[in-house]
Amino acid sequence: MAIRIKRVYEPASAEDGKRILVDRLWPRGLSKDKAQVDLWLKEVGPSNALRKWFGHDPERWSEFERRYRAELKGSEALEELKKAAKGNVTLLFGAKDEEHNQAIVLQSILMR
Repeated sequence: MAIRIKRVYEPASAEDGKRILVDRLWPRGLSKDKAQVDLWLKEVGPSNALRKWFGHDPERWSEFERRYRAELKGSEALEELKKAAKGNVTLLFGAKDEEHNQAIVLQSILMR
């Protein structure tokens, strides 16, 4: 089993396996055909309030991660993701920052 993360704007590849979008909002300017998403779990993404507070500010990363994990605790959406993440899976995200986004947090949760 492999759990990868990848920007949704990057082309799909054979190694991706099941492609799961973990953003609450659909990525701007991307058609559903081009995205090649197998499953969109928008409810597993951070709440609008948390997303806006974070604003992809690397200095807020540690606190974002703590708050996001707290949001996910007992979440039906996280349980759905765990069920869907069998075999080779790629968690897709839209953020430009590849080091500070919710897919990294979700990957670490799933790999535990």
